[in-house]
Amino acid sequence: MQLSDFDDIRPCAEGEMKAAFESMLADRQFDHILQGLLPLPKGMRNWLLRKLFIGIKTPLDFQKRYMKPLVYYVLHKATTGHSALFPQSLDRKKNYTFMSNHRDIVLDSAFLDVLLLKNGFSTTVEIAIGDNLLIYPWIKTLVRMNKSFTVNRGLTPKEMLKSSIHMSQYMHFAINEKHENIWIAQREGRAKDSDDRTQESVLKMLNMGGPTPGKTTADIIANLRHINIVPLTISYEYDPCDYLKAKEFQCKRDIPGWKKAKQDDLDNMKTGIWGKKGHVHYQAADCINEWLDTLDANTIEKADIFRIVAEHIDHEIHKNYRIYDINRDALAGRTNAYIESRIKMVDVENPDVPFLREKISAMYANPLRNYEAAVQ
Repeated sequence: MQLSDFDDIRPCAEGEMKAAFESMLADRQFDHILQGLLPLPKGMRNWLLRKLFIGIKTPLDFQKRYMKPLVYYVLHKATTGHSALFPQSLDRKKNYTFMSNHRDIVLDSAFLDVLLLKNGFSTTVEIAIGDNLLIYPWIKTLVRMNKSFTVNRGLTPKEMLKSSIHMSQYMHFAINEKHENIWIAQREGRAKDSDDRTQESVLKMLNMGGPTPGKTTADIIANLRHINIVPLTISYEYDPCDYLKAKEFQCKRDIPGWKKAKQDDLDNMKTGIWGKKGHVHYQAADCINEWLDTLDANTIEKADIFRIVAEHIDHEIHKNYRIYDINRDALAGRTNAYIESRIKMVDVENPDVPFLREKISAMYANPLRNYEAAVQ
């Protein structure tokens, strides 16, 4: 396969960056956002941005020039500190599929990018992002410049199968031919209660585009091995979207057919980026390839292999949580002033305070509960 086979979903390639940049500068909505970020006359602002764009040839150049300083600014403004651990078993010149629990729509991969570069890796990650979030043309252009590839949502079952095979083929191509890293969440969407579990459907998708037919246990193991999966744990001391998630729980309970509006997704993105997170910790486990090599394909039924791999990834993620006082308070059922303050922020008609307290507490208790189960 070649890069052009994936033109419909892939990130920008070398040679496409300048045209993409110019299309964003011409977008009225994006220009309005720039006015807030860089309050200069439009002509002067665009002149400055074009000057800063000189020398940018690839998405990695763009990330280092534009996104890296922005991410460090977010880390400075919205966290009390950050840390990361990547085992020496991970070859800094090799490429991996980092599969993580999902804490933030935008920042999970953005923080990972700067932490990989800080820890000696040669490149950042390409990012799987749902097309439901690409609600404006400038957003789609920006994420393509920022090494994102598209996950198509809202398809018929037949379309979904075709789309999943196509995306899986691209991921195998990106790891082994483009020599890129990939970040993908362990499940579709965030776990609203922070009970992080790998969906077997994600692993089944990864199997579809591998070099073998993927029809036997041995095939599946080979295909998963082909993309070098590394379980990655993301720990936030405080989840800035906890009260928004609690609101969703009550709305879904009380309002038949309730669904989030597009504006709700934007509000979640904004709150997730700029909301206070306390300390943030990233910790990678070993690549699962050596563990996969220990599996006996002759004794494991095909129907069981995805569950076995998912359980291993979950164990690796759970054992690497960073535990904070709020996790201990929540699991012990102790009154916590922060949780009480978040309950008051839930904007719903007739708030059910005990229900909201239960839901927010669970978000902080579950990481510790899973950690204790993993390390016992």
